[in-house]
Amino acid sequence: MARSRRSSRTPLGVSSAAIDKGTFFAVSPTADESCELTAGDFMETAKFTIGTVAPAKEMTWQNYVTGTFNWLFDGKPAAAKHGWKAMFLGNIPLGAGLSSSAALEMCTVLALSKIYGIEKDRTTLAKIGQKAEHTFAGCPCGLLDQASSMYGKAGALVKSDFRTNEFESVPMGDGVAFMMVKSNAKHALVDGAYASRRQACEDAAKYFAGVLRKKVTHLRDVTMAEWVLYRGGLAETTAKRAVHPIGEDERVIQGAELLAKGDLKGFGALMYDSHESSRNWFENSCEELDAIVDAAKAIPEVYGARLSGGGFGGSCCLLVDPSAADKIAAQISKEYKAKFGDEPTCSVIKPSEGAHLV
Repeated sequence: MARSRRSSRTPLGVSSAAIDKGTFFAVSPTADESCELTAGDFMETAKFTIGTVAPAKEMTWQNYVTGTFNWLFDGKPAAAKHGWKAMFLGNIPLGAGLSSSAALEMCTVLALSKIYGIEKDRTTLAKIGQKAEHTFAGCPCGLLDQASSMYGKAGALVKSDFRTNEFESVPMGDGVAFMMVKSNAKHALVDGAYASRRQACEDAAKYFAGVLRKKVTHLRDVTMAEWVLYRGGLAETTAKRAVHPIGEDERVIQGAELLAKGDLKGFGALMYDSHESSRNWFENSCEELDAIVDAAKAIPEVYGARLSGGGFGGSCCLLVDPSAADKIAAQISKEYKAKFGDEPTCSVIKPSEGAHLV
């Protein structure tokens, strides 16, 4: 079983969590080379053999599983010797920005590793899922979603450093929960919007490596002050994209310090700052997500809010007092309906154990 996640996103330093929704993946070996995969959510079945694994153009949901299978065997799935029969089913809302794809990849890689007797560390397994997303699903994602699913713990955030691939738990404390508010705006990262922003950040890192008198390999090596001083050498759009991850890295460090002090309102304020950065600099928000965050700011029992995951639709994540959940949901739904004519889906979630075998 694999859990989904919510996050404060940055390319290298991240605060995230596995949540109490997930995907079950049941699998058994076959006696020959045949494979059969059923998506319980759609009641569709894909059939293939270990020697014919390739990205699919129809029923593309299978690519998250077949890609993971492919890279579990280093791109040579025929080496598996025998096939498998599997079915997956979950309660993660699709298209909500809650990383249902990563949850599917992580439960797949754990289950298939078990039936084939393969032992790899969790970071390696996370990277296999990431590679599947790159090569089979066509989304150049970072490692955040997969690592969050792999390293999530109950009642805690995952603080990740993707330069060293070190992951630690940061307790959230009692009396606080997250509320996911799913908009009705379409969420998709495979249409090039995410890829273009990633490319802009990589271009900016190369630029700063050439103008700063220090080693720069990623934007985490650049301070906000350096961005202000040298941004003039970048195209305006590239400069805007770059400042978002620079600020996010700083917010992650500040956020961990605030949580250690039990300062939930201070942590929440950083979530609001993060959303404003997404809205104004990274431009991966949308009207629906902005409306949810703006409504949240007027509710005292909401400590912070930001878009979830890669943005471009999907959901917002709110840090809330769970005792006021009904009030919060009612107020946000009322304002959202008045503006867009329909209602969002609000649900309280708690940081939970990540992907594991059952």
